[in-house]
Parts: sequence; structure tokens; C-alpha cells
Amino acid sequence: MTGATQERGGTAVVVGGGLAGISAALSLADAGVRVTLLEGRPRLGGLAFSFRRGELTVDNGQHVYLRCCTAYRWFLERIGASALAPLQSRLDVPVVDAAKPEGRRLGRLRRDPLPVPLHLGRSLATYPHLSLADRARVGRAALALKGLDPADPALDAQDFGSWLAAHGQSARAVEALWDLVGVATLNAVAGDASLGLAAMVFKTGLLSDPGAADIGWARVPLGDLHDRLARRALETAGVRIGVRTRVTSLSQNDNGRWSVQVPGERITADAVVLAVPQREAHTLLPPGALEQPERLLALGTAPILNVHVVYDRKVLGVPFFAALGTPVQWVFDRTEAAGLTSGQYLALSQSAAHEEIDTPVAELRARYLPELERLLPRARGARVRDFFVTRERTATFAPAPGVGRLRPGARTKAPGLYLAGAWTATGWPATMESAVRSGVGAAGAALGALGHSRARLPAFPGDVLGEAA
Repeated sequence: MTGATQERGGTAVVVGGGLAGISAALSLADAGVRVTLLEGRPRLGGLAFSFRRGELTVDNGQHVYLRCCTAYRWFLERIGASALAPLQSRLDVPVVDAAKPEGRRLGRLRRDPLPVPLHLGRSLATYPHLSLADRARVGRAALALKGLDPADPALDAQDFGSWLAAHGQSARAVEALWDLVGVATLNAVAGDASLGLAAMVFKTGLLSDPGAADIGWARVPLGDLHDRLARRALETAGVRIGVRTRVTSLSQNDNGRWSVQVPGERITADAVVLAVPQREAHTLLPPGALEQPERLLALGTAPILNVHVVYDRKVLGVPFFAALGTPVQWVFDRTEAAGLTSGQYLALSQSAAHEEIDTPVAELRARYLPELERLLPRARGARVRDFFVTRERTATFAPAPGVGRLRPGARTKAPGLYLAGAWTATGWPATMESAVRSGVGAAGAALGALGHSRARLPAFPGDVLGEAA
């Protein structure tokens, strides 16, 4: 970074270089605003990043998106990365049940090229992990769920688990279907999740469009996308980037302009987008910017644990699978993406990991290696070349009942100051999709105040951003 202070006239500072901040900066720059992006870490990408471990390039955790994630798909296209994170041609999820007395049993959740809800009919009718009675009750609950309005505040106050029980869903159905999907997308089990958010996830992903739940994931390290390619896109758009640059305070001058203080420099701008985690936002917000700033502190957090195992041989023949009857949730093959030339590297993504997030590595190794041997017969004779763990203790906001009233919109009470982040009121749970939507929404609100056209902003189905905080 240079020490120059930007001149008046269509300038903005974006604080935070995660997906929300990058999306806001690109959207503002595309509309003709001169933008400075500040990030305290030495890299961009926020909580979706990569690091080196010996010969491997490791993602801190496995991140996926769905075809219905139109904002994240726009983001990939905008940074020139769509080909590096392709989608399945159609939803197909292998599901292994390791608890069957007769041995592990494989089922699949896949869609057919039929209209909703018939697109999943055959898959559910033949899903071996549910009884015939459970399959019938699942269908009826899905139809009831389709009739809910996720934006109804009354739904936000209820928990998803109680709603499922009231609609005839057995504990087995919750484990083998509703939590299989819900834990991975909401980062909470059904009983701990807002019915409003759960309804949004299932209606959008499974009950809106036949291809909505097709899964996409990066075939390269996340750092290639969210740092290298994002940085190139930002620089090409004219965004001034400052990494290792932590913002210490925000203040508004008498003339209405904003001062952003970083070590050794004060940057002035017409608008500021604060795209940092909620607790950091609470610290930086000037007095009066939010009517009830303590709500940001009331937003709980939920952890995600990632277990990484490198074998001396190939033990898994599919790109990923989900598991039942075991602590293991989802397993992904990251061999090629990480640059491993021999053996196989598997990443286990463990959401809602409250009970395990601080468990020592040795205990996790003793717990998960035998489970992988139960799930993957070829792992039984394989040598483990490396075993390590990454922990995101505050990976997402907790999607608990009542969370909706705690999430602020993009606008604040302070003119020219806007909020972005997956934790803001996007209508989505804490996902990459929510982060991008928030960034674009905050940019849209800022553009209106700056007198710039919003014509170049992308539009996403179901946008709810831009409202007063």
C-alpha cells in the first residue's frame, strides 16, 4: 500500500477481504467507484482459503456450492474461475450406512430429469436407508415444507426439529435425510436450527428447480480462486488492495466523509463497507450506527472441524460421499486439487462440531481412522502417511431459532456506512452464497447513496438486502 489518501468524488473503502468484501469491491469498481480494499490477513478469501503443508496445498475446509447459488456462480464467473469449480451434471450423492448389522450399505440421493417434485421421486422411493413408511412420510413433509414462507418471522422463532416431529418424521428420517442435508448447509442439527432458515434451504435447494441442488466444488485449491484470481480481478478493476492492513477505527467527519484509520495512515472516502465478522464489526461501528448494536454480540457462532488423512494408496473411488451410523459426516477426495502425486488425500468435513472442536489430534486420530476403515474397506490395509486437523471455531453464525431478528441489513443509521458478511440479513444461512449476496447488496446500497447507477449490478433471485438496519 502507498500512503496516498484518495481524493473526494466517488470513493469507497471496503474493510475485509473475504468473499463479502471482494464482491462489494468488485461491484463498486464495476460501477465506476474508486475502491480501496483492506484486509488484516496476508491473503484474501476470508474463511475459505488454502495453505501449504509439505508438498500439499490444503484447503482449511471443504467448501461446496449448489446450482441454486446464483451469487457465488456470478462471483466465479466474475473472477474467471467457473471452469475451476464445475457443477455436477446432476445431483448424485453416495450415502453409506456403516451401522447395518449385515455390513455397510450404499444408497444414493440423485435426481432425474423430471419436474419438481418428481425429480427426486425415484431416488426417495428406492432410498435404502429409510423404511417404506418413512419414505412416504418424508414425501408428505416435503410438500408441507414447500408451502411455508421462509420470510415469515413466526417460522424463525421455531426450531426445525420440532416441526419435523410434528410432521411425522422419525429419528431415523431426521438422521438419514433431513440432517444429512441440513447439518452440512446450516451447520446445526434440526433441533438447533431456525425453521425459517431450514425451510429456505430445503425449498430453494430441493423444491424449487430440478437442478437446484446439483453440487459444485473447486478442483483446485481455494486460494487459487479466492486469493489469486480474485486479486487479479480486483486489480484489473482498479481496486487498490492492502493486505496485512488492519483497520483500527472508523469515524465520520463533519462534512460527512469517512475516515478509516490503519497503522500509519488515515484513508478518507465517501462510503465504507464493513465486511468483517460480526464481533469485529461491533468493535468498529461508531456510536449510533446501529439501533441495537448488542444484537451483533447475541449472534452465536458454530464450529466446523476438518480432518485430513493422507494414505499411501487409493482407498476411495468416488469424488465424495456422505455417511450414516458413524461420526463421519462427509468425505471428499482432495488428492489432485492438493497436488499429491501418489497415494490419496481425503478431507472429512464435520459440521456442528461443538463437542469435538477442541479435541486433541491424537484422540481424533484414534476415533476417525477406524471409522474410515469401516466405511472404506480398502483403507484397512493402507498406511497413513499424514493425519492433521483444521479447526474453525467460529466458522458460521449459529442458525438458532430467533436468529433472523439479530441479523442486520446492509444499511446502517450512519449515512455512507454499510454492512456485509454472511451473517447479515441475506435470507440465506452462513454460506459462500450468503457472503457474496451481502457484498453485492451492500455495494448496491452504497451506489444509490453515491449517485451511481446500479445497472451493472447482478440481480439474484430472492434478494432481501439493502433495508435499514
